Formats: sequence, C-alpha cells, structure tokens
Amino acid sequence: MNMEQLIEFGLFAGKAIIIMLVALIIMITMAVLIAKSKHGEKVEITHINKKFEKFALALKSACFNKKMLKAELKNLKKKSKKKPADKKNMYLIDFDGDIKADQVEALRDEITTVLQVAQNGDEVILNLESPGGMVHTYGLAAAQLERIKNKNLKLTVCVDKVAASGGYLMACVADKIIASPFAIVGSIGVLAQVPNLHKFLKKHDVDYKEYTAGEYKRTITMFGEITDKKQEKFLEQIQETHNLFKNFVSKNREKLDLEKVATGEYWYGQQAIELGLIDEIKTSDEYLLENIEKAEIYQVKIEEKKKLNEKLSEMLGSIIKSKLLFWVEEAELRKKLL
Repeated sequence: MNMEQLIEFGLFAGKAIIIMLVALIIMITMAVLIAKSKHGEKVEITHINKKFEKFALALKSACFNKKMLKAELKNLKKKSKKKPADKKNMYLIDFDGDIKADQVEALRDEITTVLQVAQNGDEVILNLESPGGMVHTYGLAAAQLERIKNKNLKLTVCVDKVAASGGYLMACVADKIIASPFAIVGSIGVLAQVPNLHKFLKKHDVDYKEYTAGEYKRTITMFGEITDKKQEKFLEQIQETHNLFKNFVSKNREKLDLEKVATGEYWYGQQAIELGLIDEIKTSDEYLLENIEKAEIYQVKIEEKKKLNEKLSEMLGSIIKSKLLFWVEEAELRKKLL
C-alpha cells in the first residue's frame, strides 16, 4: 500500500468513525426521550360513504358539464343534511390472516371498539382473507367474532379470495357468508407435519435423549423414535381436534352435511354455495355498494404504533447505510482517478 492509498484509507476510516460517534451520541440523547415517550395503538376510522362519494364526484367532475355538475353538488349538499332516522350503522373490519393469526390482537381491539358504540339493528362486516393456521390462535379469532353475535348484532363475513381451515372456522360464526365466485372456501380438516430425523441420528451414532413426566407429554417429535403407541396417540389427538372443528362448524351452520364437507377438501365459491358452506355469491365491494344508501358504513382499523426506539433505529440504520455506501463509492471513484 503506497502513501496515497494509506492516506485515502485513513480518511475513509476517519469518516466512518465520525459518523458512528455521531450516531452513538444521537442514540444516547434519544434514549432519554424514549424513556419519556409513550407508544400504543392508532385508531383509524374511515367513513366509507364519504370515500365512495369522493371517488364518484371526482369522476363526475371530469365527465359532467358545468350545469350537470352544479346540480349534482346541490343534490349532494341536500342529501348530507338529512340522515333517515331508521338508517343503521355498519362497521367494517378487515382480517388478513397468516399461519399464526397474528392479527387477532388487532381484531380483538377493533371488536371491543365497535361493541362500545354499536346499537340494536347495526351490522358488523368482516372482510376475511385467510388460508388457516394454528388451532389455538384461530380458535381465539373465532371466539372474538362470537362476541359480536352475543351482543345480538348481525355479523356478515365477506370472502374475496380465501377462507379455508382456520379461516372457515372464523367465517362459520357469521349470520351470512358472502364469497366471490372463485374464492376458496372450506378445508374443514386438521393437518400436522413433523419431520423425523431419528434414523439419520441412529445411522451416525448420535444419541438423542428426551426426559418427560407424563406418558404422553411428547408423542411424535423431530428426533425421537416413532413407536406404534406414540403414533396412535398422535393420530388420536389429531382426530379429537378435527371433531372439535366439526362440532363448532355444525353448531354455527346447522344445515351443513358434515359428512360431505368435513373431509379436508376445499371448494370454490360457485361450488361452496351448492354445499351450503356459504350463503351468497358476491364480492365485498358489491355488498358495500348495495348498502351505501341504506346505512352509514364505517371502517374501523387499529394499528399498533411503532415505538420511538424502533423508528429511530430504522432511521439511523438508513442514514448510516447510505453514508457508508456513499463513502465507499467515493473512495472507489478516487482510486480510478488516481
């Protein structure tokens, strides 16, 4: 390494140390503010009627002549002043489920919020998308929906894409299930997959020891030997879970032929309506639009706010990364020039 390269390296290292020190000072300063800051949930309420009205007005302003637009604005102003006394409220909630049903925490808060405001005759609409997942988390999600029914509020579930397995466990709670023509529905079954490496370990003379108290504390595991007795118990547990699933669906959809639909298969919307898994073929957009004149529709969404330290960490990480990349590129350019 010649003198020029040594100087160049020294300058680069010096700049890197400076920005690290600056970042450290900012983080220490902000740590004091973080200790005093509050974090929590952010509640977002969207008035769907006004949202649709705004979209329609934007198109009308482009399509209508001045006279027609003036008349339309006058009509909208007149309509906004009077709300029919018998006009109900509808509350829209979204649930986009993953394997762990992580969104159940937001769902429980959204339902709690709605239940404090909703009155007799009001309706809750759940836009549900989920391929299913863990039994206990989806069981909790379904129990949250039962809270709506227990308050004598109408519950409608809309499925545009998929409500299978745990997703259908949630959907079946509804008074009415609406699905689009090719939405995937059903999959009333239980799945368990466990890779087993016992033979591999045995082949390579690796001992695996597992200590439990209770004969069936563990049955099928990744490393243990699969005996007939353990396998029998494991299959028994799966069947018990399936029975619980079937009983829950049967309680909520009494007319279903369980022998026919509880096979673990899934069906598309057009097939599902014939089997009684759903009640109507329609998209969620159609359902909202047809109710826009009959009800005031409010979308309720609760998002957990990021903690201040999470925001700062992301911001500082981005700054440091961009600066270091800039200096690396600058150093490379100087080398080429030299």
